[in-house]
Amino acid sequence: MGRQDCEVKRQYSYQDYLHWSNEERFELIDGVPYNMSPSPSRKHQQILGELVTEFTSYLRGKPCGAYVAPFDVRLFAEGKTDDEILNVVQPDISVICDPNKLDDKGCKGSPDLIIEILSPSTGKIDRWVKYKLYERAGVKEYWLVEPTNSTIEVFILNQDGHFELNGVFGKEDKVTVGLFDHLIIDLEIIFKE
Repeated sequence: MGRQDCEVKRQYSYQDYLHWSNEERFELIDGVPYNMSPSPSRKHQQILGELVTEFTSYLRGKPCGAYVAPFDVRLFAEGKTDDEILNVVQPDISVICDPNKLDDKGCKGSPDLIIEILSPSTGKIDRWVKYKLYERAGVKEYWLVEPTNSTIEVFILNQDGHFELNGVFGKEDKVTVGLFDHLIIDLEIIFKE
């Protein structure tokens, strides 16, 4: 009988994550660490600042809140201890409407809306790995922001628990946030040079 080599990959938990150095940003997806370095570009940060301004202004005095990375979102964490949690992400923006999901460490459960601003180092992860993760976690609305061509793809979770593309919007458009009918964001402001 021949010897079979099988590689056993270690699964990491939120407990492990808490002990990692703060010099680099990591996310944990199904127990696998993803390095989120290097730091975001200036354009990424400008878009992030404009979007968070729109959300925080609109949400002021309302039960929902917008949180900016670094902010730990522990998915599938309800009723679990830190060593059982295998998914910790730091979305660029997380909108959370259930205050019971918030604690001193961040969010324990799925945000209602997540926005990820793509960068060359995270594009594949945001477009596929996190897309599937957020869909599985029941995030109601997911935005993928593409700084290079100034577009936003908006995905809405349907009744079957799958994301559907709601639209692709450019800097000449205005986007109505699915969660909040009265929040309309002018993308010319978001993508200004």
